[in-house]
Amino acid sequence: MFKKTLFLLLLATLGCHSNTPPVTEPPPIQAGTPVTVTSVEIGLLSEVTELNATAAFLQKSVVKANANGYLRGGDIHLGQFVRTRQLLYTLQNKEASALGNLVEAVDTSFHLKTLIDIRANQTGFITQLDRQAGDYVQDGEQLAVLSDAHSFAFVLDLPFELRRYLPQNRRVELILPDSSQITATVEAAMPTVDPISQTQRFVLKVPTYDGGRSIPENLIARVLWIKSVKAKAASLPKAAVLTDEMQSEWWVMQLTDDSTAVKVPIRKGIESGDRVEILSPRFGTKDRILLSGNFGLPDTAHVVISVR
Repeated sequence: MFKKTLFLLLLATLGCHSNTPPVTEPPPIQAGTPVTVTSVEIGLLSEVTELNATAAFLQKSVVKANANGYLRGGDIHLGQFVRTRQLLYTLQNKEASALGNLVEAVDTSFHLKTLIDIRANQTGFITQLDRQAGDYVQDGEQLAVLSDAHSFAFVLDLPFELRRYLPQNRRVELILPDSSQITATVEAAMPTVDPISQTQRFVLKVPTYDGGRSIPENLIARVLWIKSVKAKAASLPKAAVLTDEMQSEWWVMQLTDDSTAVKVPIRKGIESGDRVEILSPRFGTKDRILLSGNFGLPDTAHVVISVR
């Protein structure tokens, strides 16, 4: 009797569990690559080449003694900015000084001028100083070198193949090492070409030196030489454009929805700064292109959009 009752309880228990649905595992969540997105911009795009130009004083004059004698005064120093007709030295003529003392001993009312003024013949900087006050100098001897401030310019050695772009570069932007910019005008061109580098020298004039603009000679500035300009160019950041090792194919990764990116081959145009012109296909301004996280992704990749 006891065995029969136990058998019935076991059948009832099995019957209750037979109606319970089987437990199934949830599907694994597919991990996506974190990415950021950008879009095409329509606007002005210029193709430029960066060249170097060197600051220089194109004209320098020599300050010379105009008589034999001793230098007096001469309150000048290297790097000093002087203006036209500014007194640089006074020269005491030895013979005139001796004669003046002799004449004054006889007639104290007679005074013979024994000092000769030596003045700057142009505005500029003292870039070389050869004599100081107290030195004895001879007529015609070099006393100092004065760099003409009005001759200050940047000198550009332009590769001859870029000369055909000269019409759109009559005015160029110079970028100094401190990131400041100056607009320069392309003026004179030297009538010769360097036989080795095949470059032609051009003079880039900048606003007149007034003594307050401290651009030293031999400073190297970058020149943005424009090759072409497009008014309504579609462009993307360079980081969004991918290529193969041979740089024979170019493509971008475009989002088809919020989690899928596909590979889209493109044909690129000019490059300007950190932007690349996209010639084809024609993307809309609302199309989303991967900006970061796109490197090495396969076609039809699962991604997760990150917000920066």
